[in-house]
Amino acid sequence: MKLPALALAASLSATAFVVTAPGGAATAAPAAVAAVSSVDWGRCSDPTLRGFGARCGFVKVPLDYSRPGGRQIRLAVSRITHTVRPSRYQGALLLNPGGPGGSGLTMSVLGPIISLDFGRPDVGRAYDWIGFDPRGVGASRPSLSCDPRYFGPDRPEYVPSTPHLFHVWQRRSRRYAADCGKAGGRLLDHMRTTDSARDMDQIRAALGVDRISYYGFSYGTYLGQVYATLFPQRVRRMVLDSNVDPRKVWYRANLEQDLAFQRNIGIFFGWVARHDATYHLGATRGAVEARYKTVHAQLADTPINGVVGPDEWDDVFLYAGYADFLWPRLAGVFAGWVGQGAGDDVVAAYQDFDTPGDDNSYAVYNAVSCVDDTWKDEAFLQDQWSTYYAAPFLTWGNAWFNGPCYHWPARAHARTRVDGAALGSALLVDETRDAATPYSGSRYLRSIAPLSRLVAVVGGTNHAVTPSGNACTDNRIFRYLATGKLPARKAGAGPDVRCRKLPAPRPGGAEAFAGPGGSSSTLSFARAAQAGDAGAGRALLSALLLQAARP
Repeated sequence: MKLPALALAASLSATAFVVTAPGGAATAAPAAVAAVSSVDWGRCSDPTLRGFGARCGFVKVPLDYSRPGGRQIRLAVSRITHTVRPSRYQGALLLNPGGPGGSGLTMSVLGPIISLDFGRPDVGRAYDWIGFDPRGVGASRPSLSCDPRYFGPDRPEYVPSTPHLFHVWQRRSRRYAADCGKAGGRLLDHMRTTDSARDMDQIRAALGVDRISYYGFSYGTYLGQVYATLFPQRVRRMVLDSNVDPRKVWYRANLEQDLAFQRNIGIFFGWVARHDATYHLGATRGAVEARYKTVHAQLADTPINGVVGPDEWDDVFLYAGYADFLWPRLAGVFAGWVGQGAGDDVVAAYQDFDTPGDDNSYAVYNAVSCVDDTWKDEAFLQDQWSTYYAAPFLTWGNAWFNGPCYHWPARAHARTRVDGAALGSALLVDETRDAATPYSGSRYLRSIAPLSRLVAVVGGTNHAVTPSGNACTDNRIFRYLATGKLPARKAGAGPDVRCRKLPAPRPGGAEAFAGPGGSSSTLSFARAAQAGDAGAGRALLSALLLQAARP
């Protein structure tokens, strides 16, 4: 979660960009000129997009930007056009939900959601809202998939407590990487974040605009950082929610995630304990944690319905660290299993959150992460075990999630050096207990981008959820998108604006959202939002972002 020319109106820049070599030295890489595609807009196949009146199409881009006249690939794009008069038109705004590997095609619905659900037509109707699937993702062609069975149940235990388990996961990681090599071919050599940033500029050119605005979440903040570094004069306004630290792509970022999720799962256990009258899982954080560990150990011997073992159990509850509005549902699943043996509910949650069989997002996650920087094979065991002792909840699951990178069939490159000055007057947003992209990344980004401003939700544990219904953050975002005005910059390390977090959810309340793929479809949310159902669009947006939170 991280990232980083001037172009003619109809082409990419020929200006060089700078990358950091392994030893820290800067090297220049030439940027070739690519022909500009256009978009033949037509009917969208996705019912949610159709419900909001979007139009869809493809933009052709070079597979290899060093050979712009060679093989072309197609990026799926969607557009919901502005409806204000020309004098109030704000231009095109591109969106990315994160990942890497998250589908952003349906993110264009954010515009009408802001108009309908947040009451800000001056923002939602003033832009052309552009969603897109990055290269290899979703409806873009080619779309990468390596092994749809890889995350199927019941997987070997993540924690390699025996040499046999360690070698099992090593073999699985090596085999998955080999399968991706067969499936991806030449595409794997051109999946860096810099490639996607260049793709974004091709989309800009295809739209026929000189500059774009951008709204990126999670990994999408790194994509925005890289785009601004490569094309600083093409950026109009930029909102970055839950910021990747560009110094830590990606090995160090994962170790920091492990520690942050350990903290956040503890916060969730504390909330469950405060509502022991509802859940009956323990009246203290320690008691709830002990009950969780007991279930975890039992599932190693007897998976729930033959499907949810200890790995799948942890993967479901990982989402408690992403978004507190999921706590009621997750606590209900936990309590239902312990109290009534409600195994069907546990399996349903696993299917909702883990989407087994959907390999595309995970394949692209690896295809980008494995080549954006080198991976420390020699330090792997020492780093994972030392982190595990402090953060057992996620460490080994995260390690094996990234395991294919140690066997990846495409060359890793030097990490891109982000130019903070190129970010200009970006608006940075974060919650101080964000686990997926720890808050230190937002503070660092503010420190290197002197014209930026940071709005922080103090004590909040949510990741990439704006607009969220918190007026303190939402109003700053809407004002910035409407006028370009930023809050005053405070002296010191920031943040520039401190916001109070929203109240914790109520047990079994309206916050018990079904989750992506759950019983309430995104289409029903879309229709409810159009009918003026308060909160429906917010739930749709949450669903879209959670689908990209972790492939």
